[in-house]
Amino acid sequence: MFTGIDEVDWASLRHAYGSAEDVPGLLRGLASTDPVERAGALDGMYGAVHHQGIVYDSTLACVPFLFALAACEEVADRGGLVELLVGIGRGHAPEETAEAGNGPGAADAAVRAGAEVFAVLLGDRDTDVRRAAAEALVRFLDQPARVLGLLRQRITVERDDRVLFALTESVGLFVRQHPAHAPEALDILLMLGTPPYDPGLRLAALGQLAGCAPDLLPADLVPTVVELLGERSEQRRSGRLTRDDPDGPDPDTLAGLLRRLRPSDEEGALLLRTLHTALGGRVSDRIALLEGQLTSPDAADRCNGVWLSAGLFREWRADYAAPVELIGKQLDAGTRPLLGTAVSDRLRDAAVSVLGDLFHLAAPAADHLNTLVIARPDLWVQRWERRAPTLGGPLKALARSGDPRATPVLAQVLAQPVVPGDLGRVIVHLGPSAAPLAPALRHLLGRVPLDSPETYDRAVPLLSALTALADREAVPEVLRLLRGMADGVRSRPPVVESAVRALDVFGGGMEGVVPVLRGLLESECAGLAAGALWSVEGDASAVLPVLIRELAGRDAVRRRAAAEVLARLGASARVAVPGLSRLVEAECVWERTAGACALWRVTGEAEGALPVLRSAWVEHPGVRGVIAACLVDMGAAGEPLYDLVEAEIAAPRRHLVRSGGHGSQDVLEDERLLEVCREVRVG
Repeated sequence: MFTGIDEVDWASLRHAYGSAEDVPGLLRGLASTDPVERAGALDGMYGAVHHQGIVYDSTLACVPFLFALAACEEVADRGGLVELLVGIGRGHAPEETAEAGNGPGAADAAVRAGAEVFAVLLGDRDTDVRRAAAEALVRFLDQPARVLGLLRQRITVERDDRVLFALTESVGLFVRQHPAHAPEALDILLMLGTPPYDPGLRLAALGQLAGCAPDLLPADLVPTVVELLGERSEQRRSGRLTRDDPDGPDPDTLAGLLRRLRPSDEEGALLLRTLHTALGGRVSDRIALLEGQLTSPDAADRCNGVWLSAGLFREWRADYAAPVELIGKQLDAGTRPLLGTAVSDRLRDAAVSVLGDLFHLAAPAADHLNTLVIARPDLWVQRWERRAPTLGGPLKALARSGDPRATPVLAQVLAQPVVPGDLGRVIVHLGPSAAPLAPALRHLLGRVPLDSPETYDRAVPLLSALTALADREAVPEVLRLLRGMADGVRSRPPVVESAVRALDVFGGGMEGVVPVLRGLLESECAGLAAGALWSVEGDASAVLPVLIRELAGRDAVRRRAAAEVLARLGASARVAVPGLSRLVEAECVWERTAGACALWRVTGEAEGALPVLRSAWVEHPGVRGVIAACLVDMGAAGEPLYDLVEAEIAAPRRHLVRSGGHGSQDVLEDERLLEVCREVRVG
């Protein structure tokens, strides 16, 4: 297995953490008879040699040895080695070393060169090896007809459901990679989707058909899937369907941790995720499918449905009242702490997590959230071992939904000795119904230390809440912060910014405010201070020199802030037109947008602003809310851009949909954009 390993100059090769001289030890560890040592070696391979999917020169040097290990029946855990080879073949080079010979092409070629081994491993005695070999065979053996024949043959003799599941996925992958051979492969999927095959396998076949040949799906797809899901769940409950790990507990390694974090019914989660992903924009079908999952008698099915709903809500626009209400029902078992089980807690936590990211769209579940909040005071606050407490998920979700029933509970939380740090940010979503909390918020703001590392974390959420409530009585507490924080305090700039924004909203007629704001006109937040001073005094001559200076500065954030204030001054800011005209040529789309909006508000001439706003709308979806708000004010002058607004309202996908991640407020921002777009259309 290790012939030639000592002839490789490992010290000259690199991995994620420098020299690869430790790699021979990792490779030998993969062949150890000690399961802990094997797990540690695999951990090292993923952590250094194939870190985050990157292929280094040392990774390529490992490929022949990994093939030798995977082919040796005396080596344990070879399924993980095959998976590692697949990952290497699909990997990417480090950005700084993506030259020829050390890139994805080299990795793919290296694995393809040994891919004949995968054909042998497809019939291996080890179940995990056969499972991993199925995908590897399709991806890397360049003989499509032979590969399909091997898959078909294996399916006819395979008796392990997990391997059959992997084979089904691999047939779907084959269709996508080799369209010329698709008809034969699709026949296999159609066969696997019918009795007498196991309901889970039939679900897998339907998921693959949905992804590569949706026209072959049955007309009654959703009822069929729900029925199969019920049959599979019955097998799980009766014990006929088990997925026990034959190797016992996972070792205390990165790989072991990842395995422990998998869902209790990982296969079921993957089956339905594959189907939901393949259905894509067929939102009505996906909602119906979710309703079937969320009404299943099996808690694991319902939990999978809850998590799958998050992706649908985040990506597509639709009426989700029915599935959201069903998600709320999953909270009912969690109202009885003494009767709670690990399953009900997991289901409750999943439902709370999804509802918390829906904000006002969670309203259909508000009754269930409120029942849980009232029944479980122990869930009001989440306490952590090494950081400040935060609001508990149920109460946070109820408040974010805008439900006024959260207010009296939050009042009790505010009366506790230690107040959750995120409470202020949650209160802003309650609107005027949170007004009774203002005295307690002012009291807490008045107790924030002025020179502590905690100043930012404690002050800014409270300032956000008081700003949202437009609580003018908080002026003394706000001025205390602005006057009392020393210049050297690390968190001072963002605290000052939040305090100035509060004074801006509070407006004029407040004693002591003007001198403090004037004192900030030479600071980092000069533009914001000028805006607040304009709100308090209404004297353009006092703030224009500051804003023009900020507009000509080097800081993009400060230039944008100045433009936003100049827009509020309107015609009084005509002297700033040259600077705003330069801003619309800026590289940053946020600057261009702020400059164009301000230019229109100052000059009243839309012709120069509209082309800039159109290109910004198309280029960067994040600025659409700002542009739509500007179009509301423009009225008929903005009509040339109404086609963008109409297209946005009609679009089925949310505007912030992105690959590789999402933000917790994506749904909220999208719903706000739609609301403003409807105002444009009404106007």
